[in-house]
Amino acid sequence: MDLSAINPVLLLASLMVAATPILLAAIGELVVERAGVLNLGVEGMMITGAVCGFVVAVNTGSPWLGFLGAAVGGALLSVLFGILTQYLLSNHVATGLALTLFGLGVSSLIGQGYVGIKGPEFPDWYIPILGDIPIIGEILFQHDPMVYVGLLICFGVWVFLKYSRLGLVLRAVGENHDAAHALGYKVVRVRMAAIMFGGACAGLGGAYLSLVRVPQWTEGMTAGAGWIALAIVVFASWKPGRLLLGAYLFGGVTVLQLNLQAAGVAIPIEYLSMSPYLATIVVLVIMSAGRAPGSLGRIFHASR
Repeated sequence: MDLSAINPVLLLASLMVAATPILLAAIGELVVERAGVLNLGVEGMMITGAVCGFVVAVNTGSPWLGFLGAAVGGALLSVLFGILTQYLLSNHVATGLALTLFGLGVSSLIGQGYVGIKGPEFPDWYIPILGDIPIIGEILFQHDPMVYVGLLICFGVWVFLKYSRLGLVLRAVGENHDAAHALGYKVVRVRMAAIMFGGACAGLGGAYLSLVRVPQWTEGMTAGAGWIALAIVVFASWKPGRLLLGAYLFGGVTVLQLNLQAAGVAIPIEYLSMSPYLATIVVLVIMSAGRAPGSLGRIFHASR
C-alpha cells in the first residue's frame, strides 16, 4: 500500500470530471421535479443519450454533434414519458420505471454494432493564463468543455428559477398545479417543456460517459448513475447550489476509491466499488431534506 502515490491535485481535478455526468442528469431532473413531475426514467434517458451520442459522434467524427444527438435522443424519450403522464394521465412512478427499462433495451439494440469501437477524441480545453496558475489552474481550468457546460447549466437553472418570470411560473405549477391552472397558466405545456429539458440534460450526461469518460460504447455503462442523480436531487432539497455540492461529493468518493485501488489499499475491490453508492445513501439519511414541491408526482386533471 502506497498512499503517497495519490496526487491530491490530480484527485481534485478528476473529481470535477467524475461529477459532470451526474451533475448534468441531476440538474435536468431538478427542473422536472420543480415543475411537479417525478420522472424515475433518468437512467433510461442517460443510457439512451450515451448510445445516441456515441453513434452520431462515430458516424460524423464530431463529438459536438454527438452531444447534440444525445440531447435530442434523451429529449425524445422524455417526450414519450410526458405524453403518457401529462396527456394519458398514467402514474408517474410506474411510467418512469418502464421508461428506464425501455431505454436500457433500446440502447442495447442500437449499440450492438458499435461495441469495441473507439469514439472520436474530445480534447481538454486549456484556458490561457488561468490554466497557468499553480495548483488552481490544474484543478479548475484544464478540463474538457463539457465540464464548464455543466457548471453553466447549473448556474443558468439557478438564475432561471430564482429571478425569471418563467421560473416563477414553473415553481408555481410545481407547488400547486390546480391554483396555477386557475390563474391561467398552461400547466401541461410548462411540464412538457420541463420534461424535455430534463431529458436533454440526462442525454448529455449519458453522452459524457460514452464520449469523454471511456470513450466507447458498453452496454449498461451508466451503471446506476441515473438513480444517483435522482438521489442527489433529494439531497439538494431541490436547490441548484446544493445539487452541485452533492454531485461533487459523489464524484469525489468515486475518484477516491479508484485511487485507493491503484494505491493497493488492503480492502476488497468490491467494497471500494460500492463506496460511492453507500456514501450517497449515508448522506441522504444524515441530511434533512427540504420540503418537496407540493404537486410532485400528482396527476393533473385539466378538466377539474
